[in-house]
Amino acid sequence: MRRFGRTLVTAALAVTVVGGTAGWASGESQTAVTGPPPGTADWRADTASGRALPDPATATPREVARFFAGLDDAARRELLREHPLVVGNLEGAPLPLRYEANRIAIAATGEARYASLAAPDRQILAFDPRGRGQVAEVFGDLEHAEHVSVIVPGSDNDATTYGARRKPNTGPAGMAGALREATGGFTIVVAWIGYTTPVGVGLDAADGRLATAGATRLARFTDGLDAVGAPDPVLFCHSYGSVVCGLAARHTDASDIVAFGSPGMRADTAAGLRTGARIWAARGPSDWIADVPNVECAGIGHGADPTSAAFGARRVPAADVQGHTGYFKPGTQSLAAFAAIANGEGR
Repeated sequence: MRRFGRTLVTAALAVTVVGGTAGWASGESQTAVTGPPPGTADWRADTASGRALPDPATATPREVARFFAGLDDAARRELLREHPLVVGNLEGAPLPLRYEANRIAIAATGEARYASLAAPDRQILAFDPRGRGQVAEVFGDLEHAEHVSVIVPGSDNDATTYGARRKPNTGPAGMAGALREATGGFTIVVAWIGYTTPVGVGLDAADGRLATAGATRLARFTDGLDAVGAPDPVLFCHSYGSVVCGLAARHTDASDIVAFGSPGMRADTAAGLRTGARIWAARGPSDWIADVPNVECAGIGHGADPTSAAFGARRVPAADVQGHTGYFKPGTQSLAAFAAIANGEGR
């Protein structure tokens, strides 16, 4: 009887857990994009001023930063011209060099759906065209940042949909822009779609496979921020993105981790995340994520509700938030609280 009950729970989760912003729709299985960026084989075969290039698969971001610090401008630009996809995605490489590399890489795809990302005023910190595509964009001057926040989104986000028209203040770019404005421009914000997200509803949104792969990439991304001298980031983790953040928590140097609209963080308690970061949680009264069962069985489901008293996270006021994507709407309690956290108030 107990086994039958577990089977029912697993089946229910498989059809009801939703990881992102698209709402109730059928899901399709995704293959996680992992490993070093395209062009790595040619990069490994090359040299700079007679020196071997750091292996994107094994070199740490700090090792990458030291390597580029030892190159003159001519050598850097030669690598930029020859290997834009690698340079643009190489954590620890100089930020201006990555922005320029990604403009070149995006333009080289020749795809109209990416054309707006190559505009001169965009600061694209990462661009990977494999699969549905991954992208990260910086809002503000990351080289001279005093505070940095990273938006980690949930399902149905990728490089193809990144520039799609959405409701105001929703989607990774909309959230990033709203947060930066709410902080008075004091916080630099990165919209990070650096992992393969689930599509709609399905087992991908219900299990942790894509989140596990995403957590590895998020941890390396935060190491890259550290390697170029950026301050410890605040992670704002929406929906399935909070699963990614939960799994990455102990491997990042985040000062704060904010889960909102979360189906769970793959931990029973905030202490179970094993991080020194302050943990925050928010859920609006009409957010449908409340209907997702907060259990885990046979790898399906994401565990305890981060907004529950038993979890032990700090609560973010969200009584005036509407729906699953309204947390960054100007004037809401949640956005005001998010801005205060991002600006380091109360630490």
